[in-house]
Amino acid sequence: MLSTTSEYGVLGVRDVDFRLERFAPSADLADLVERHWEVTWELPPGRSASVTLLPHPCVNVVLDGGRLAVAGVGRDRFTYRYTGAGRVFGTKFRPGAFLPFLGEPVSSITDATVPASSVWGSSTEELAASMQGPAAASIARMEGFLRERWPEPDPNVELVGRIVGALLRDREVARVEEVVERFGIPARTLQRLFNRYVGVSPKWVLRRFRLHEAAARLAEEQERPWAEVAAELGYFDQSHFIRDFTAAVGLTPVAYAQACRRREEPVSA
Repeated sequence: MLSTTSEYGVLGVRDVDFRLERFAPSADLADLVERHWEVTWELPPGRSASVTLLPHPCVNVVLDGGRLAVAGVGRDRFTYRYTGAGRVFGTKFRPGAFLPFLGEPVSSITDATVPASSVWGSSTEELAASMQGPAAASIARMEGFLRERWPEPDPNVELVGRIVGALLRDREVARVEEVVERFGIPARTLQRLFNRYVGVSPKWVLRRFRLHEAAARLAEEQERPWAEVAAELGYFDQSHFIRDFTAAVGLTPVAYAQACRRREEPVSA
């Protein structure tokens, strides 16, 4: 299946202090699961590092430090600090695809991280204990757990996936009004659908995808005029782009590109 989330999200350019691996889900789970991922690191004694992320419109089930949690969509950037040696494993669900497991509007966990037991009960403790080994074993355990609890098909999940796919890939979709026209969904219905299934508005999703790409391009092509990048991504009002970028990233486009040139961490916690 096509990806329904961007491949970006890590801000800045720096020496790599961690290893990020992504793993495709088994075919029978791919309608709801976007991918599995694992981050590992091993730093010398006395050294610490951090990574700043601009989250996707997705729910993740995350194993960190032996605890299994459900992370709702985070609207703000966040910085993860780490030291020594460690590992974080996650299963990332497609936008809108966690509602059948959660059983209530995904907006109820937006900007929140809750124990996985609040969704699936105490069985998650045994699951967490069984996922301490290599990524392949963790994936097998998680997928087996999900298969045992696989929900009935929900046509709205597929609809949300198609809409999010258009927001991600189609440059002709620059405003929510164009989504309304293309999919024949009244604006209020679209808002309610995204509130229930995705946890954030379609406007937020569209803006986040464009800002992901803008930050990646400015990090990779540091001498490129930011106004040119903005125009390619559908921002024809430069002041609008500056406001959106600065609010999300914490720096203006110029300051962000300069930080990337200096290989500095571009934002603070």
